[in-house]
Amino acid sequence: MIKNRTKLNIILDVIFFALIVIIILQNKTNTVFLNTADDLAKASNIVQNGPRDKKALALTFDDGPHPIYTKKILDILKEYDVKATFFILGKHGELYPDLLYRQKQEGHEIGIHSYNHINMRKEKEEIVKDEFNSTQQIIYKTTGEKARSFRPPYGTYNQTVYDIAVANQCKIVLWTYYQDPKDWSNPGVDKIVETVLSQATNGDIVLFHDHNEAKENQTIEALEEILPELIKRGFKFVTVSELLSYE
Repeated sequence: MIKNRTKLNIILDVIFFALIVIIILQNKTNTVFLNTADDLAKASNIVQNGPRDKKALALTFDDGPHPIYTKKILDILKEYDVKATFFILGKHGELYPDLLYRQKQEGHEIGIHSYNHINMRKEKEEIVKDEFNSTQQIIYKTTGEKARSFRPPYGTYNQTVYDIAVANQCKIVLWTYYQDPKDWSNPGVDKIVETVLSQATNGDIVLFHDHNEAKENQTIEALEEILPELIKRGFKFVTVSELLSYE
């Protein structure tokens, strides 16, 4: 059953990638060109999953840090000895550098999301650069290391966003398309758990959020069910960079 599910997910990945290529070729002015001699290099710099032959996956958290939610998530990750990747907003990292420092000290990866959570695909190059560089500076000032992973807000990008990432030795990290439980909307703990566990497959990059404006964050409770179950299934949790290093 698991082997059949893995084969099905591989087929779905191929179909999904083919659809992306079709959309890109139909809208060249707004996205990364994939019809040049650098096609393969560009494709390898935009990722949505790791290798499918390794029983490992990467948990990612966007929009933080949050003074309460991020702390609770870090506590849970520490309890289960799980490493993850946090794509931070610069404006939040500036407010809570102690949480960035803790993430680094506990072995997690810190990536760039943006400073203000703008749609970079719709902004001028100068604004995109400022959003990227400001967040990178905050990460470097707090941790002593520059981020090498970049997730543009909403997962949208164009040639300008791509070029800025490449110029700064960053991969654009999206997420595995069926691993988005939309936890930011608090759809219910059971819904979050079901979305992640029902199709969990080798190499998945799971999208979570450690910051929202609601009075609760259902991701925290969901993790208490998700982590022990995936550990029981034999999955290893790694950072995005570690996952991609397996290729």
